[in-house]
Amino acid sequence: MSPAEMESHSIAVHLDHLLAERGMTLTELAERVGVTVVNLSILKNGRAKAVRFTTLTRLCEVLECQPGDLLSHRPPQER
Repeated sequence: MSPAEMESHSIAVHLDHLLAERGMTLTELAERVGVTVVNLSILKNGRAKAVRFTTLTRLCEVLECQPGDLLSHRPPQER
C-alpha cells in the first residue's frame, strides 16, 4: 500500500489500548478470535482495507467491547 493510500482513510484502531486494558497479547486474541496474528497486526497498525463483520463480531465478543470502542473516526485535521 502506498503512503497516499494509507493516508486516504480516517479510521483509527484502538486495539493496542484494549489489549493493554485486558492484559491480553495479540497472539492470544488471534487464537480466541480465529484469525492470524498477521491479519490482526495489519488491523492494529491501521493498514487494513476492510474488516469482515464476522471478525468484528468476534473481536467485540472476546474483548467485551462495542465496535466504537475498537474503531473511531479521526477528522482530517487530527491525522
